[in-house]
Amino acid sequence: MKNSNNSIPELLRRALTAQLDMGLGELIVAKPEPRPGLPEMGQPEVSRVVSVMDLFGQSSADQKLPNYDSLEAHYAAICQCQQCPLGATRNKFVYGVGSPDADLLFIGEAPGAEEDRLGEPFVGRAGQLLDRILAAMQLSRQQVYIANILKCRPPNNRDPLPDEMAKCSPYLDEQIRLLNPKLICALGRVSAQTLLKTTTPLGKLRNRWHEYQGIPMLITYHPAALLRFPAYKKDTWEDMKMLKARLDGMK
Repeated sequence: MKNSNNSIPELLRRALTAQLDMGLGELIVAKPEPRPGLPEMGQPEVSRVVSVMDLFGQSSADQKLPNYDSLEAHYAAICQCQQCPLGATRNKFVYGVGSPDADLLFIGEAPGAEEDRLGEPFVGRAGQLLDRILAAMQLSRQQVYIANILKCRPPNNRDPLPDEMAKCSPYLDEQIRLLNPKLICALGRVSAQTLLKTTTPLGKLRNRWHEYQGIPMLITYHPAALLRFPAYKKDTWEDMKMLKARLDGMK
């Protein structure tokens, strides 16, 4: 008797799981060639696209991706992702940067032009300002972790679309699981509203603690907003003092 672990359904499941690991979320199912003497049994008239998650009995909006042993393994599995059109327009996949043992995780919305060119989050003007904010907190990007909701740059730096965020959010959730930070800081309106699944304005979300995945989360302005509206810097610094005080209290 053959080992049940090598049954056709199990082998198919392994193949589909491997496809998900490579970031390929759909299959093209073609009409089979009819066999002589056999009816077509209502076979589809045209090829169609089928979600791999639907084959697993899950919708793509509720997809549950495999768990990984490390950030490196996770990155290797998803860095060729083509689940949304941004995969075709990006220059580099922007995963994240910082310490895998970081207690503090910063989450922005999406890579910009410099991030897309270099493959690292927050390296443009906004990133330079974030570095100065971290220095004022007596921290550096080597001591924290920095990521975005999206791993690919939206064209012309437009806001991420809901479907793009839905496809990319499971990747961020796995990063958070692997990092297991003590605190999260959401940078900007898009990041905050996406994580909290709310339309509440950023001004009403900041200056108080929230939770994401059971982790305390503080919300503040995106560094890019501070470059456009310097008046927000004072409020942002108050947020950072609040964040640093709680972080220090956890040590």
